[in-house]
Amino acid sequence: MPHLRVIFAGGGTGGHLFPAIAIADEIRNLHPDAEIAFIGTKSKIEARVVPQNGFQFYPIWISGYHRNFRISNVLFPVKVIVSFMQAVSIIKKFNPDVVVGTGGYISGPVLRAATFLKIPTLIQEQNNYPGVTTRMLAKKVDEIHLTFEDSRKYFTGLQNVYVTGNPTRRSLENVSRHDALHYFGFDDSETVKTILVFGGSLGAHTLNNAVLMNIDSLLKNNIRLIWQTGKEEIRHAETIVKKYSSKNIWVSDFIDRMDYAYAASDLVICRAGATTIAELTNIGKPAILVPYPHAAANHQVENAKSLVKSGAVEIVYDHEVGGKLLTSVFNLLEDSNLRSMSERSKKHGKPDASNEIAKRVEQLSKCHERA
Repeated sequence: MPHLRVIFAGGGTGGHLFPAIAIADEIRNLHPDAEIAFIGTKSKIEARVVPQNGFQFYPIWISGYHRNFRISNVLFPVKVIVSFMQAVSIIKKFNPDVVVGTGGYISGPVLRAATFLKIPTLIQEQNNYPGVTTRMLAKKVDEIHLTFEDSRKYFTGLQNVYVTGNPTRRSLENVSRHDALHYFGFDDSETVKTILVFGGSLGAHTLNNAVLMNIDSLLKNNIRLIWQTGKEEIRHAETIVKKYSSKNIWVSDFIDRMDYAYAASDLVICRAGATTIAELTNIGKPAILVPYPHAAANHQVENAKSLVKSGAVEIVYDHEVGGKLLTSVFNLLEDSNLRSMSERSKKHGKPDASNEIAKRVEQLSKCHERA
């Protein structure tokens, strides 16, 4: 029997890439002999991360179209044509059984090429408000897999839509709170609440400023802080290290072990990216979400609203975080509030998303007769 062969198209950002890697890892678990390749761009995160994870990588010439005028937009139509032709060539050469797109501008030409070549296709959409690529190709692909139930309304009349969740790392639940606290140099006292703050790998300026404004009040109220400032906000970390010698604060530009960070925390303060929300709900972690205000199509606000309705999270908007953050923290840190939010959060979680989608890829592969 021929080996299962799958191409993934997704990248540009970690939010599009890491769900694809999670599905690919699950396919590899189910089919150790599977041949898996990724298509992306040379200049973005996928060019580095995909080979590190042991997958083949093929670059194409494509970039996003900016809503505000930029010179690069002039080349966009040319890039669309060239990238489509490149994708056709790669797909013909690799001869996959299924092509999986996880959103973003990379998925567009690759999925179009796959449908043109009559290869089975699947889209995995992370955001509550589906991206342009998903909406454009919804009627052409074989299956659409959504993260949020609310997103179904954008695909009325289609029978190929499934709500399977956003694939995440399986390792997040494998760490004890005791080990996690010790990793950050804390004792495992249950009387001290631990807050995890992060704004993504590059940081979040307004969120960092809000923490800096309120850090004295947080530390004085028996609160521990694990704070990732982001690489572009390292000055915050340097300021804190110089000013405080408190045993209740750990600060760095980056957290290598997010599984430990989640396990150690009682409450998380973070942006509302789709991958972050999937991780929070899979482990049932209470959170204050501060959506990034400039996300495409207001994705992060829409993602956060989907959880606010059930009381799983609280939302604080970017422009008001400096004034409202402290009040929100103190309102939520009661044990009963945290337990209630955790239970509600976990109801939104879909920890088996990667496995379910991998099995759907397996089923779709049976529709492909390899030449």
